[in-house]
Amino acid sequence: MKLTLRVWRQSGPQDKGGMVEYKLDDVSPDASFLEMLDVLNEKLIASGEEPVAFDHDCREGICGMCSLVINGTPHGPERATTTCQLHMRKFKDGEVIDVEPWRAKAFPVVKDLVVDRSAFDRMIQAGGYITAPTGTAPEAHSTPVPKPDADRAFEAAECIGCGACVAACPNGSAALFLGAKVTHLGLMPQGQPERWDRVVSMLDTHDEEGFGGCTNTGECTVACPKGIPLDVIGRLNHDYLKATAGGKKR
Repeated sequence: MKLTLRVWRQSGPQDKGGMVEYKLDDVSPDASFLEMLDVLNEKLIASGEEPVAFDHDCREGICGMCSLVINGTPHGPERATTTCQLHMRKFKDGEVIDVEPWRAKAFPVVKDLVVDRSAFDRMIQAGGYITAPTGTAPEAHSTPVPKPDADRAFEAAECIGCGACVAACPNGSAALFLGAKVTHLGLMPQGQPERWDRVVSMLDTHDEEGFGGCTNTGECTVACPKGIPLDVIGRLNHDYLKATAGGKKR
């Protein structure tokens, strides 16, 4: 495959940055998108140029590090797929592909395609720990969990914290990420003691970090590689209203 890449290059947070065009003439359709970028970087290094900086780790769709906006879509054109699991056969021979970093105030660009997503870490930290005792594992049936709650918690726990929801949202909101975390812990017995303080602390931190407000456009769940449903935001709002109204009852 022959491809034309227009890649965002930015030497640092204070640099203005811009799109730079590169051409690749022999891309395997079976290569992943990140492997294609590896080929580009090998070509750049061989010619004495600075390679393109981009995030990656597991390359198995698990860690969420491969955060790229491809032709205007976070993680690319294939639904429920991370960038590292996107293959070049999804593109056409001769196609022009734009590659950019996440675009959000709360995710400042570090270099090229790498952004600082530590705001997510600070939201998680604001949620604190759970007070469930540690030690010997309890008997599996000693704390019954209704099957619907368990299934729902597992569904929410699939969130890998990649930030695609933020990049897709016209407001730069992290409500889907936050809703997934609050739903996951709020449905489990272990998460009940801190449930109300957790949602208030995490949402306050969300706003302090510069994320925008949610207006339920739904772009977040479309871009999410794990298919986190939009209604976790409803549970987030429900718990926050309960906590701040003083009811604090499920």
